[in-house]
Amino acid sequence: MSGPVAGPDGRKRCPWGLSTADYIAYHDTEWGRTVRGDDRLYERLTLEAFQSGLSWLTILRKRENFRAAFAGFSIPVVAGFTDADVERLLADPGIVRNRAKVLAALNNARAAAELGKGGLDELLWSFAPTGRRPRPKTLADVPATTPESTAMSKALKKRGFAFVGPTTAYAMMQATGMVNDHLVGCQTAD
Repeated sequence: MSGPVAGPDGRKRCPWGLSTADYIAYHDTEWGRTVRGDDRLYERLTLEAFQSGLSWLTILRKRENFRAAFAGFSIPVVAGFTDADVERLLADPGIVRNRAKVLAALNNARAAAELGKGGLDELLWSFAPTGRRPRPKTLADVPATTPESTAMSKALKKRGFAFVGPTTAYAMMQATGMVNDHLVGCQTAD
């Protein structure tokens, strides 16, 4: 079951996207679709960092709570969060209450706010592979990291970002359409 699998509607999808209705909707309408804009990319980078060590489904189901808690992921607003906001976030049962991840989210907003011309969007998209690369045939063909995600991670860390290792960077690249890892035969990507 490592290639595309027919879902409840008969459409073939990547197997990971079939376990729940939440995953089906996310897989079919969001994952791998182009995301642009500093705040939207900051949201995705932040959520991928919060997912580290957890199921993506946990983050997906808490996403609206994250959006409310983090002011819609507005970089300038989150960059201005104070110690009182940290305590508010750590007391919020609607999000993942991990101090290191909360502090990283605030730190990353501040680092993103300091980026020059082009901002976060230009920086992150500069690591998208150029040209078409073959789509994976099976889940075993999907990498956890790539040279591009490793380079992105290093560039982000150099600019002061945290919780942005190569695996987190690659997951964000997949989620935002920088790479297309829908399996060959996945009907939502064809």
